[in-house]
Amino acid sequence: MSEYSFEKMNIQWFPGHMTKAQRMIEDNIKLVDAVCEILDARIPYSSRNPDIDRLAGGKPRLVILNRTDLADPEMTARWKRYFQSKGMKVMETDARTGKGIDAFVPAVRELLADKLRDYEAKGQVGRALRIMILGIPNVGKSTFINKVAGRKAAIAGDKPGVTRGKQWIAIGTGLDLLDTPGILWPKFDSQEVGEMLAITNAIKSDVLDKETLGANFMLRLRALYPDALRQRYKLEPDPDANGFELLEQAAKKRGFLISRGEYDIERMANTLLKEYHEGKLGRITLETPDDRALDAGK
Repeated sequence: MSEYSFEKMNIQWFPGHMTKAQRMIEDNIKLVDAVCEILDARIPYSSRNPDIDRLAGGKPRLVILNRTDLADPEMTARWKRYFQSKGMKVMETDARTGKGIDAFVPAVRELLADKLRDYEAKGQVGRALRIMILGIPNVGKSTFINKVAGRKAAIAGDKPGVTRGKQWIAIGTGLDLLDTPGILWPKFDSQEVGEMLAITNAIKSDVLDKETLGANFMLRLRALYPDALRQRYKLEPDPDANGFELLEQAAKKRGFLISRGEYDIERMANTLLKEYHEGKLGRITLETPDDRALDAGK
């Protein structure tokens, strides 16, 4: 999407507790049999912490595409094929409603079939498999664990970074899950990745310039899902308008008037992001497997 003129943003994303969380994962990886990485199906690339490839230490991997209820189903299918082509086992879930959760235990047992056979050969039938649950903040890790466990076993919240320490959760099906704090990487070079994380609330939105974020988000929606703007805001997206102008046009449609013909684009930016979080713009995925960013790295 480089043909659009995105506004520059200063995005802060690496609180001090992230370093501690990363060390904790490094210290505990040897205790588990496999790693389950939960991604946001709306931004499967940007919600993948590249450090996890190193932190996982060669352990078998299961990728969970979560929040599929908010993502474009066609894009989710493409992403599933992409990760499968990389040799990863993939599941689709909506942890909030529990959709797809029932497939988790069978998927883990299939992933670790050789380990289970080894346990059986050693007379250790029934020995629990230990799975580390990883992911960036606010991808639904704790909600996912609670659905799998069938009880409120993990702390969940709607703000990034709620889970701070490790939590072992025993599942009645021979699984022990290690919940970990959501971690982001110390540095990324792409503003696009930072914006994706901010748009989906993986990094705290209160440290950002909401107007600029909303303006750049408008440009992405115009390019990828123009019908969402037409249907939600009764707006015909002008191909020559910049992001702030699109925000102003939407604010006018909503009647967000400040005074003397001036429209409240800050309120419109907040409304746009809130309605996206709530799924009111439709099922929208902001990245495709063939985005150039996949080859460029973070």
